[in-house]
Amino acid sequence: MRLMIATDAWRPQINGVVRSLERMAEAGPDFGVTPQMLTPEGFRQIGLPSYPDIRIALATQRAVAERIADFGPDHIHIATEGPIGWLTRGVCLAQRRPFTTSYHTRFPQYVAARWPIPESWSYGFLRRFHGPAAAVMVSTATVEAELRQHGFENLVRWGRGVDLSLFHPRPQSVLDLPRPIFLSVGRVAVEKNLDAFLSLRLPGSKVVVGDGPARADLARAYPDVTFLGTREGEDLAAIYASSDVFVFPSLTDTFGIVLLEAAASGLPVAAFPVQGPSDVFAGSGAAVLNEDLRAAALQALRIPRETCLEFAAGHSWQRSAAQFYGHITQVARAHTGERPSNGSSRPPTAGVTAFASVCAGERRGPRRLTA
Repeated sequence: MRLMIATDAWRPQINGVVRSLERMAEAGPDFGVTPQMLTPEGFRQIGLPSYPDIRIALATQRAVAERIADFGPDHIHIATEGPIGWLTRGVCLAQRRPFTTSYHTRFPQYVAARWPIPESWSYGFLRRFHGPAAAVMVSTATVEAELRQHGFENLVRWGRGVDLSLFHPRPQSVLDLPRPIFLSVGRVAVEKNLDAFLSLRLPGSKVVVGDGPARADLARAYPDVTFLGTREGEDLAAIYASSDVFVFPSLTDTFGIVLLEAAASGLPVAAFPVQGPSDVFAGSGAAVLNEDLRAAALQALRIPRETCLEFAAGHSWQRSAAQFYGHITQVARAHTGERPSNGSSRPPTAGVTAFASVCAGERRGPRRLTA
């Protein structure tokens, strides 16, 4: 089977969405699938204000339709609600071609934290986007329940994984800092609520790995924090393994792949008891979830690393890929007898505008993201 995955999130971005999709593409042949990515690459692009690493494709539906026709996919999966996602959705609807989508980002909460826009409006926007999909993939039971409450249908589960061959304990530390070392990894932007971590009174050292529009401001505000910038591969894995506690202050993530990377490195997690960490670590003993993030971080120091490793062992990318391709195969087989027809329709301009507006608001201070 030939699968086209349409996504606005792609390199040079480094985030959980990109990582998940890369892993699914790599695993495709194991499930008899030949995947091809439909990304902003090859289209004229503009960088979002204050966040140039996020590239927005200035494509047309005709150009997207030509890309799809050139590849000739048996099925299309749409991963994001940006310009590429809306244009691909338009092609699928015009050609009466079934497609699946996935829900990665809690945009209603993200938007409401910056502007006085009711969450119900954002949910309506997202419901319109995902409504025609044959299946909408969500990462956890909490996300599924939340979306059902807002009228979403055809929801199926797609969990995430971790590369156990890369993320694991190491005998030597690469961080020459006072201990204990409290680590946070991810995009350095206001929606990640890093202030809630960096402002804590903790012994030892605080380390932040990642980059983003808020890095310069946070580095000035917290000169005692070590900001290492973007790290990947063995370099990143060694930093995880050299730390003592992973602190995850985000209040808006639907999952958080970095949580699994930390656990696989033998690192206990401290986080707020919110969607994402609550789902990932339910009953595992590998994390401390508390409204008092400082208390959570200090209590996490007492969690045995063996507990974290045992938990992470059950979250391989192969298991994640089996879920993903299981849903893709089921939908594709159910619609085998349907043939696409030619046609075109333009996607709602609001789709592109809203996506750009959300991402462009990075430098506006959040109204609800502090604990």
